[in-house]
Amino acid sequence: MSEGLLGKAATMEIPISSNGDAGSLPEDDGLEQDLQQVMVSGPNLNETNIVSGGYGGTAEGIIPTGSIKGSGLLPPHPGSGAAGEEIVRGIAGEKFDIVKKWGINTYKCTKQLLSERFGRGSRTVDLELEAQIELLRETKRRYECVLQLSRALAHHFYSLVQTQRALGDAFADLSQKAPELQEEFGYNAETQKLLCRNGETLLGAVNFFVSSIQTLVHKTMEDTLITVKHYESARLEYDAYRTDLEELSAGARDAGALCRMDAAQSQFQSHRDKYERLRADVAVKLKFLEENKVKVMHKQLLLFHNAVSSYFAGNQQQLEQTLKQFHVRLKAPGAEKPSWLEEQ
Repeated sequence: MSEGLLGKAATMEIPISSNGDAGSLPEDDGLEQDLQQVMVSGPNLNETNIVSGGYGGTAEGIIPTGSIKGSGLLPPHPGSGAAGEEIVRGIAGEKFDIVKKWGINTYKCTKQLLSERFGRGSRTVDLELEAQIELLRETKRRYECVLQLSRALAHHFYSLVQTQRALGDAFADLSQKAPELQEEFGYNAETQKLLCRNGETLLGAVNFFVSSIQTLVHKTMEDTLITVKHYESARLEYDAYRTDLEELSAGARDAGALCRMDAAQSQFQSHRDKYERLRADVAVKLKFLEENKVKVMHKQLLLFHNAVSSYFAGNQQQLEQTLKQFHVRLKAPGAEKPSWLEEQ
């Protein structure tokens, strides 16, 4: 009912007399009561305008909500719209400056990179650091090869252990069903079970070796190479702004050129500080990486050698002692959790 009354009030023509007072209408009293009821139960009119004549109404047919009795409309703050526009303009300006700086930096670095590729530009080189970085990349490739072969060894050896377990079970079954060969089948069953048990111990050592090499290659070395990439990017930016400053220094000396030289000198100094800081970081990380690599590989290679030698020598006690020495916890493939009786 409220929507019907509001629609009626919104589409009704209200004649205005020459002195600005509303003309007398037969339904003035009823309309005033209907409007008061709409104000109580209808939507909030403080945020709307009532336009007479429907769509396309003239400006004189607009009734501001402040003229309705009891509306309580407050005038908008005069500075709210201007402040919002200023904030929007400020955000847009900041984004534009960021894009502009990124575009200029990308252009300078691309120009420097192309000039280096075609042999037209100079390049800052730290011979000692570059040699260490190249040695790290070569070492990483070689260790990745060792890691791949170690994984293949663990996979194939796991298949061998599973085959030995199945063969031992088959021999044990035949020793029960073939009385004439019971002793021979029994010997072979025990031998395969012993080999299987020793193989699982060796497999634990190989898996531990693989896990340690994987951590060294994909975490420790990779972290250092990420710092190297940041250093190389900083070096390229440093050379790009150095070349830009040299070109400005060789040009004219008017007021505009001097202003551009000051800005270029400031940017050059900023990128020089960044380059030197990252070069020091790379040198420190390379030193720590070399120390960590020697320490880790000394332990892992000793473990691998002792475990393999003990296994193929058939020395089960020495094999188990080797794993205890390096704190390797065995977890046989497919092993189930022991029962509560075994844990007691």
